[in-house]
Amino acid sequence: MAPAADSPASPDPDPDPDPDSPSPDSANQPGPLGPWPRVVLKLSGEAFASSSSEETIDGGIVERIAGELAQAHADLGVQIAVVIGGGNIWRGTTGAGVGMDRATADYMGMLATVINALALQDALERVGQPTRVQTAIQMAEIAEPYIRRRAIRHLEKGRIVVFAAGTGNPFFTTDTTASLRGAEIEAQAILKGTHVDGVYSDDPKKNPAATRFEEITFKEVLERDLKVMDLTAVTLCKDNSLPILVFDVMTDGNIGRALAGEPIGTLVR
Repeated sequence: MAPAADSPASPDPDPDPDPDSPSPDSANQPGPLGPWPRVVLKLSGEAFASSSSEETIDGGIVERIAGELAQAHADLGVQIAVVIGGGNIWRGTTGAGVGMDRATADYMGMLATVINALALQDALERVGQPTRVQTAIQMAEIAEPYIRRRAIRHLEKGRIVVFAAGTGNPFFTTDTTASLRGAEIEAQAILKGTHVDGVYSDDPKKNPAATRFEEITFKEVLERDLKVMDLTAVTLCKDNSLPILVFDVMTDGNIGRALAGEPIGTLVR
């Protein structure tokens, strides 16, 4: 069996003289067609799960998401990094709730995100989109370690980068990971793909009178305790002027629409 694409034994088909340095010719690349040249797409682990079976990863859903990402990347020229949760496989809070050590349960959740990241990488590369997985916990046989400058280099060279294993620390969510990585790689926006079509004044499943916001400020989100992301993630985005677009990732074509800046979902800024 051939070694994995990110294995140290597998040579890079497009090697860099200094893979940890920003691309010297990045200024000569054509500009993106979307409003944000570089984004972090946050996907929940549940987005990969099948609603019709007990499978934790639905291959058809992963292929659809990968196809939309690859097509939008090719059409718009946007640099895309992805952070995926692991809730379709394991949640740290679930383990802690039945008496497990919280740190141990969270490390298990980080490993779940790596499984999802590898599934997405495989699907992306099968449609011809070069992809790298970088993990916050070193596992050199299957992925690169997270190195900020190397991640930026990959993005500048047209690769999609999937950040896995959270921040590498327990007690932090993958929402916080998306905000942190977005700030680190100097992204212009966080796109949070969920199962709902935006941010509502109340839970629309429980309150039919709940209204959806087209745009809302960070201050309003924090004051009204709206469930956009966890408090740490929202505060980190606010402090770094990093807008969040919340949209329904389960609707076909919405990833491309979000990257193109079409008026879908809710924009938080």
